[in-house]
Amino acid sequence: MDMRKFYNITHREHILCNPMSTEKLEQLIALLLLKPGARVLDIATGKGEFLIRLAERYRQISGTGVDLSPYFIADVRRNHQERVPDVRLQFLEMDGAKYVPEAPESFDLVACIGASWIYGGHRGTLKALQKMATPESWIVVGEPYWRQEPEQGYLDALGMKQSDFSTHYQNMEAGREFGLEALYTLVSNQDDWDRYEGLTWYAAETWASGNQDDPDIEAVLKKVRAEKAAYLRWGRETMGWAIYVFKKGAICTNL
Repeated sequence: MDMRKFYNITHREHILCNPMSTEKLEQLIALLLLKPGARVLDIATGKGEFLIRLAERYRQISGTGVDLSPYFIADVRRNHQERVPDVRLQFLEMDGAKYVPEAPESFDLVACIGASWIYGGHRGTLKALQKMATPESWIVVGEPYWRQEPEQGYLDALGMKQSDFSTHYQNMEAGREFGLEALYTLVSNQDDWDRYEGLTWYAAETWASGNQDDPDIEAVLKKVRAEKAAYLRWGRETMGWAIYVFKKGAICTNL
């Protein structure tokens, strides 16, 4: 099964392709205070909602969104033309890890919200993003964290190791290694998580009802139902999610 197709099916009902509320995202956008002419890069932009909303608030910016999914890129290009056609945005269908800007340290805000696997994890993401960010720029990442030690059954269900994620504190502190100071964080609550997961189940089941001749129907439902069982049995109490806001060039200390 093409995983790009799978995520397009399971995220049909989502505004954001992660367990964060739009209200909290708006809080973040209001804090970023982008100046006219600011350049924004959003790696693994998904449906591009973060970049589109930035453009709606800060009209005199330019931005680049990168995503591997042709479905999501088509969605965000359409949203761009419908919502902010006057803002200079471009969207590239490609592997975000292979994106190289024309010049290093050239973006005033660099984001990768929920796709740290592209760069081999949270630390790898921060290392890659800070190389593309101007001095005194914003770096915004979304990352899961362990709320408690995961049971082995949950790790087996996810196909993961405990070392694949860290704690919330460790995610915050990881930026110091790369000269980044954590200034703010938005943490998903239980309602945010349940909405995100529930919309995934709903989208898959309603898609299946309307596409009974699709050759991938069994694979989609099997995967979604297994993930639902793992979330309800272990995930609600075990895995957290947060968006971390770092500042490059902030005064860092050893405190």
